[in-house]
Amino acid sequence: MLTVTNVLCLFTILVSYVSFNNSDLFMKLRHHPYSESRNKEYYRWLTSGFVHLDLIHLLINMLVLWQFGSAVEEKYCELFGTSTGTLLFFVMYITAIVFADLPTFRKHKDNPYYGAVGASGAVSAIMFAYMLFHPWAKLYLYGIIPIYAVIGGFLYLAYEQWASKNATDNIGHDAHFAGAVYGMLFTILLRPSIYNDFIDELIYNSPFW
Repeated sequence: MLTVTNVLCLFTILVSYVSFNNSDLFMKLRHHPYSESRNKEYYRWLTSGFVHLDLIHLLINMLVLWQFGSAVEEKYCELFGTSTGTLLFFVMYITAIVFADLPTFRKHKDNPYYGAVGASGAVSAIMFAYMLFHPWAKLYLYGIIPIYAVIGGFLYLAYEQWASKNATDNIGHDAHFAGAVYGMLFTILLRPSIYNDFIDELIYNSPFW
């Protein structure tokens, strides 16, 4: 079945693969705050989500997008109807790419040496929308360590907030944090009752009592 999730995965794989062999295209599409600020190349806020550093970076993001995106897209269609739900899911993903780039744009707009690529910010948005719907779903870190979605989400936000100020690993922690928050807020704003459902799920379906 050709879902929005599948289309996004396929398109991202295609653009990323082409950019692996075309350094000029890669540099043109990447998030580069200095160019965005100086030359008004704001299109980079979107295109940066479709290029990746290498094959491993691409495959990890696309695997997570495919797994969680399919579930979130299905839930959106259940809540808003197939056509509207599909459109809203697409809008959420695309705007999450842009929103996730804004913190680093503000932070690095005077730094000509900073650049970033990848769908991680938008993928974080998808993961946290999933967490809203399934807070007690059991996930497996590194495919081995079991953890409940809501607990993993809290630890993820805490780590990304810390890492954005302290880590020197060249990973887009600001984008991860911003994307995660955006995914929750976008979904809740579409239907505020989702927040109440989330709280009820936390309280009444907790595996701890």
